[in-house]
Amino acid sequence: MLETTIAAIGPLDEPAMAAARDLQARLTKPAGSLGALEDLSVRLAGLAGACPPPLPEPAAVAIFAGDHGVHAQGVTPWPQEVTAQMIANFLAGGAVVNAFARQAGASVTVVDVGVATPLPVDPDDAGALGPRLVAANVRRGTRDMTVTAALTRDEARAALETGIRIAGELVDAGAGILLTGDMGIGNTTPSAALVAALTGTDPAETTGRGTGVDDETYRRKVGVVRTALARHRPDPADPLGVLAAVGGLEHAALAGLILGAAARRVPVLLDGVIAAGAALVAAALAPAAVGAMVAGHRSAEPGATVALRHLGLDPLIDLGLRLGEGTGALLALPVVTGAVRVLHEVATFDSAGVSEK
Repeated sequence: MLETTIAAIGPLDEPAMAAARDLQARLTKPAGSLGALEDLSVRLAGLAGACPPPLPEPAAVAIFAGDHGVHAQGVTPWPQEVTAQMIANFLAGGAVVNAFARQAGASVTVVDVGVATPLPVDPDDAGALGPRLVAANVRRGTRDMTVTAALTRDEARAALETGIRIAGELVDAGAGILLTGDMGIGNTTPSAALVAALTGTDPAETTGRGTGVDDETYRRKVGVVRTALARHRPDPADPLGVLAAVGGLEHAALAGLILGAAARRVPVLLDGVIAAGAALVAAALAPAAVGAMVAGHRSAEPGATVALRHLGLDPLIDLGLRLGEGTGALLALPVVTGAVRVLHEVATFDSAGVSEK
């Protein structure tokens, strides 16, 4: 599945992008007056191979959840059980992501790809009235990456293919855009390691304070990332190996979701640093997948900015967010929709009878 998905990912369609640029130049507004939205609309036309591209709706959020063996190194004060507890909160509709999804009219799918503790809900009973829960646990949390590889290559591949499968299911159900979501206590630590490994950046520049740790815990966290990278010396030319050495199961599944969306020519709206680390993996596996990626926001986590810069993506909004769950992507969704709606609905100078300069 992984190889066939990667083989299906192609470059953006140049004629469609040229048509979108031409249309933008003829709309009743000064040329370039919509700034980054014009570039985004052109790129989405190239992804769809059509001008105008389809409106990016309905939207579907996929929240991948997993736990991390590196939690044992004291990188966060939050207990690991919170991952499973927050899944119950998602399914009950009580989290921030739920509020934002309701506002945006987006569906929410929660995927247990690596939660360590038993979930307080039954997948068969979830989703009747709200978010859907998918049971796809590859293993109950990763191993401690400071001691051994977080995952085997087979486990990393299995989680990648879970993400690909979820992308296909959501697109087949009618989704016009996919949004990345995540849940996993301690997951900003492997994110920092992934970003450092895949961009060649020092861990001090990719590691942030996550849920808001104190100075002592932050210094420990940077040291943990350094230790893991020194132990494994992951090779960026081997993205599956990097993912297995220092990644998380939700990172792998998110990378798969991105690849699956790119293969289906559907945009994927990235959330924060967890998604940014996953996007680096996806781009390393299939460079053309970047064409399907839209950076929703600039996370307060420094690794997100490092990753987006490496990918050549500019975030749409910057609100100092660091919650995760898919919240930043949901807030950016109307911006993406607006960029495309302009091509569908704004009159040209000729059709409106408006004089050009």
